[in-house]
Amino acid sequence: MGVLLIGAGGREHALAYALSRSQMAGDIYCTPGNGGIAEYAKCIDLDASDHQELIKFCWENNVGLVVVGPEQPLVEGIVESLEAEGIKTFGPTKKAAQLEASKSFTKEFCTKYKIPTASYQVFAKGDDFEGYLKDCALPVVIKADGLAAGKGVTIAQSHEEALDAVRACFDGRFGSAGGKVVIEDCLVGEEASFFAICDGEYAMELPTAQDHKRAFEGDEGPNTGGMGAYSPAPVMTDVLRKQVMDEIIMPTLKGMKADGAPYKGVLYAGLMITDKGPQLIEYNVRFGDPECQVLMARLRSDIAPVLMASSDGMLDRMVHRFDDRAAITVVMAAKGYPGNYESGSEIKGLEEAASDPDIMIFHAGTRRDEEGRIFATGGRVLNITALGKTVGEARDKAYAAIDKIDWPEGFYRKDIGWRAIEREKGMDK
Repeated sequence: MGVLLIGAGGREHALAYALSRSQMAGDIYCTPGNGGIAEYAKCIDLDASDHQELIKFCWENNVGLVVVGPEQPLVEGIVESLEAEGIKTFGPTKKAAQLEASKSFTKEFCTKYKIPTASYQVFAKGDDFEGYLKDCALPVVIKADGLAAGKGVTIAQSHEEALDAVRACFDGRFGSAGGKVVIEDCLVGEEASFFAICDGEYAMELPTAQDHKRAFEGDEGPNTGGMGAYSPAPVMTDVLRKQVMDEIIMPTLKGMKADGAPYKGVLYAGLMITDKGPQLIEYNVRFGDPECQVLMARLRSDIAPVLMASSDGMLDRMVHRFDDRAAITVVMAAKGYPGNYESGSEIKGLEEAASDPDIMIFHAGTRRDEEGRIFATGGRVLNITALGKTVGEARDKAYAAIDKIDWPEGFYRKDIGWRAIEREKGMDK
């Protein structure tokens, strides 16, 4: 069976790596792919928004499963188009993808089904948000309602900053994504990422993970798409994991089914672990990036049957197996990211860096030329991923691999996994 993977980043490289180890998957294709994905899949140039072009390609190349990496094709209804032609697709429908596409939809859904989340109000242009903000405790969170490439959230430390953030949304900084604004209380605690593969009724819990959003050490600097991640997340105890499944994941599945939009695909809950227990910050309708990289590094069972079972509504018959070891990934980004950066610099030393069997280098923004040389093409460029008995051991392996990479134009955080490592040290005392 052929498999078509849609996407071009480190998440998709990790999925291509997992699919390449599947007994079920035959030829693997990826559109548009990148310089690293080309090792596992044939990269092709298709327009993911042209559903007829994708359908034609699948028919001509015996593609039996389409795996959608990023959220935009899901929000555009790619699942409905492909499955109407009998092509199994991993991911939620357009209606179900509203859990990520509209923050106001998700907040109202949480209220309806009593899912724990921060208190909030939704505003449209012309509403009296200024009067509301005067009475808000600080800091306060301002969110553009729609998809804003991870840039539509402001944690405002002052009322002036909050007012500016709302006005920026209504003035068009994020296009149509800022047509409505969610203003919510700022949750206090430790963040964690929780993933479950769903088939409309059943949820298969995956290992926990935690990422680092800030650009610089000490979790300082601007927000990014993610500068590193590790799995498991020690903050997520067995008690907390059960609580998340019982109070957040399963009520969401039941609620979406009741509302006529059964949820299939991977459900990614961004959580804040507060003194009141886990609360939902936001939902994403695809694997996180870079959390997917550490999950796929730990995966030891065949991923393709699980993805098929999600589409078929048969997940309760599936099992999965993950490495008991921890995994960590360190993002190497182009200098200047998440602001302005230059593309096109050559990256050397990757083969030597990946010579340890516990090291995987997932490409997030690269191209490979005809001579096999690798060049940076994006902001986040490489994910240096390692396995180890502990997060600390995995961290040491990842940084040892980075030391072998020759890329002066790149930078990375040197403290990925610090929370987990502090906990590990405490357990050793």
